[in-house]
Amino acid sequence: MDKERILSKIDELNQYIKELEKIRPKTFEEYKSNILIKRACERLLQVSIECIIDIASILVKELKIGLPSEEEDLFDKLEENRIITRKMKDKLRLMRGFRNILVHRYGKIDDKLVFENLSKIQDFKDFSKQIIEFLKNN
Repeated sequence: MDKERILSKIDELNQYIKELEKIRPKTFEEYKSNILIKRACERLLQVSIECIIDIASILVKELKIGLPSEEEDLFDKLEENRIITRKMKDKLRLMRGFRNILVHRYGKIDDKLVFENLSKIQDFKDFSKQIIEFLKNN
């Protein structure tokens, strides 16, 4: 398994999260009133979620734990093989759906939805911890 590649993606994810924490507005009004912050937050959330998808894809491929038919199946494979918890799998599914909204702009992006997702930064950190723990034990 290419642990170095996975750890590199985790470092990339952690950098995005640090950037998000630096610019994340404290209030929704502050978020809504600054278009540059809004767009930066949207983009950092998007690339952070894409990092998670990349990490999941690398793990599924490297561990040869199946050929997922869709990106969402990646999280099932990780949970089935006890790499992540069921709770984390559920959070990742929601993240993936949110990422699709950001990328494909299904309708207008709801500022409240983006702002709410900014409060879920700990989920990204928890994902990293679970992956690192798995790598240490394997």
